[in-house]
Amino acid sequence: MKLENYISELLYRYECVTIPGFGAFLTSTKGAQVHTSTNAFYPPTKMISFNKQVINNDGLLANYIASVKKLSYDIALIKIETSVFEWQQTLNSNAILTLKNLGEFWLNNEGSLQFNPSQHVNYLTSSFGLSTFVSPEITREQLHKEVETIEKKTPITLTPEARKTAPSYLKYAAVFVLGLSVAGSIGYNYLNTQTENAIVAEQDAQEKVTQEIQNATFFDELPLELAPVQLTVTKKVTPLKYHIVAGAFRDENNAHTRVAELKEQGYEHATILGQNKFGLWQVSLQGFEENREAERFLFKNRKAITGIWLFVSE
Repeated sequence: MKLENYISELLYRYECVTIPGFGAFLTSTKGAQVHTSTNAFYPPTKMISFNKQVINNDGLLANYIASVKKLSYDIALIKIETSVFEWQQTLNSNAILTLKNLGEFWLNNEGSLQFNPSQHVNYLTSSFGLSTFVSPEITREQLHKEVETIEKKTPITLTPEARKTAPSYLKYAAVFVLGLSVAGSIGYNYLNTQTENAIVAEQDAQEKVTQEIQNATFFDELPLELAPVQLTVTKKVTPLKYHIVAGAFRDENNAHTRVAELKEQGYEHATILGQNKFGLWQVSLQGFEENREAERFLFKNRKAITGIWLFVSE
């Protein structure tokens, strides 16, 4: 049985897939990148890492194999153990263990397990169909302004004309027009004065009316006091998506016992998440809204409590 095929299928949907007795594959999202020197564009990806300390069975892989292969849960566990035994034999013979679409494993000189993830598969479903591509560099044309030469215009010379003497009857006409202008100016000033006086009188009357309105009393009694209104604001609690799971049990009593043990150790937020789709009662150390906070908590407490893993609720 190619166990790596089932692991690969689960990594598309989960951020942690544990192989009992061997370790756990973890994923983390990496944003899109641009390589400035090669002009290569890389889509968002889901990077794979491996944690050899997470070896406890969470039931995810075994239940998935059992449902796909139409096997019982116990038979699926036996098949997983058989595959893990074969992997360990390959590693103990100083050979490289290659798991398709996952990566390569080997033992260094000190006997420590090493892992090199595969770069051929992107497990981020939102990036489906996106591939790496290289775009040629864009060159922008620079526009240069051309300076136009302005020709000097020839200066215009003004030639004075000879003055002509106006006839005498034009002089009398000018005097008559001047008289009409003076009379019109006097009449216009008189009309303006009368208009301004009327406007001032109207403004005074308006101010008196406004003052009387302001001094008037509209209430014979004090206004009624309204009773205070109390509003109850209910804060909407968003369910936490990321949980650090410390075990999964078929018996609910065992799950309650595990929660009590964790609280005695100082983990006050320990609780039972409920049953998963495989019928196991999952015990959570603590829940988080952000993935980074959950990973930070996992890294900090993985030595104190072995076998914990990150669970993402759907």
